Amino acid sequence: MDRLGAAAPLPRLVCLSHLPWDLVFQRPQHLLTRATRDYDVLYVEEPRQADVGMPLLGSRRDPSGVEIATPLLPPATAFPARAVRALLDGRLQGVAREELVAWYYTPMALDYAGHLEPNVCIYDCMDELAAFKGAPPGLIEHEDRLFEAADLVFVGGPSLYEAKRHRHPRTFAFSSSVDAEHFGQARGDLPDPPDQAPIPWPRIGFFGVIDERMDLALVAKAAEACPEIQFVFVGPVVKIDSGELPRGPNLHWLGPKHYDNLPAYLGGWDAGWMPFALNAATRFISPTKTPEFLAAGLPLVSTAVPDVVRGYGTTGMVAIADVDDIAEKLRASLVDPGSAWEARVKAHLAWTSWDRTWAEMDGHIRALREQRRPLKQKGA
Repeated sequence: MDRLGAAAPLPRLVCLSHLPWDLVFQRPQHLLTRATRDYDVLYVEEPRQADVGMPLLGSRRDPSGVEIATPLLPPATAFPARAVRALLDGRLQGVAREELVAWYYTPMALDYAGHLEPNVCIYDCMDELAAFKGAPPGLIEHEDRLFEAADLVFVGGPSLYEAKRHRHPRTFAFSSSVDAEHFGQARGDLPDPPDQAPIPWPRIGFFGVIDERMDLALVAKAAEACPEIQFVFVGPVVKIDSGELPRGPNLHWLGPKHYDNLPAYLGGWDAGWMPFALNAATRFISPTKTPEFLAAGLPLVSTAVPDVVRGYGTTGMVAIADVDDIAEKLRASLVDPGSAWEARVKAHLAWTSWDRTWAEMDGHIRALREQRRPLKQKGA
């Protein structure tokens, strides 16, 4: 409160991301919706070409309170980074440096936000972006610059932490967490969504982004080897041609769904699976959906993604399969996993939540902000 009793303005947290806010509800959305309790959050998407006469900053406010800003540029804009920088400066006009926190998901945003001088700069490194299909030229060099500029580095899983921790003295591992209450709704008696209701049982499902990280050959092999099982896929197809998706009478590609509706889809499945390809793009991933499947009460089969093996496979919470035993493991997942499995899952979920993850992250941010708080003048 100020002297007149009015609430002081919240500090400004500006997130620079390569992920469209509405693509899927994942790590950035979980964290930043919680950040709105203590920060005025601006989520800046990557610039897009649009039918506009001059550069514009499209803006809307999510029900969570996050403001989503999209730089819109006319085709053939001569200096796009300069144009976005001007838009960002206009939006942040009047924000004092000591009240500004910059949160990066993409190092490429340094081209238009690197001039900012925030009180605290954070790099939330959730993936090894340089290994992904279509990675922009110069990404590695930009990441080097971001490690130099950052005050804090948060890393999205154990394998990625081991690969990055030597790059910065304040690097902290924050693995994928879960909203157990949300996904726990799948354990209840939810109505089957209309586009899923006609699909026979048994059903094994996947949800999330469908891209180069999915082993489509393995999907086709599993569907052919298990004709009695219906395989359901929920999520947007990104960076690959939808024509590449395997087709068959027991393969069902239902497209993207809103986060609020996911429990209803999962509630209609008998088990889950994560048919990730084992390649450079998956070497360091720590899939958020792993604990979400478990919170929904679904036995889960996954390929041998290192963080899944280490965090869940060794404890028996997730069955690890390869091309030679995929049919066997999928069929086994349709059998009740029993009370011992439930107990392990319950114990794991008890110590992880996005609320806890955000609180720990914000603790690091607050400690730095407090160290850098300007000294009050005498008599103030």
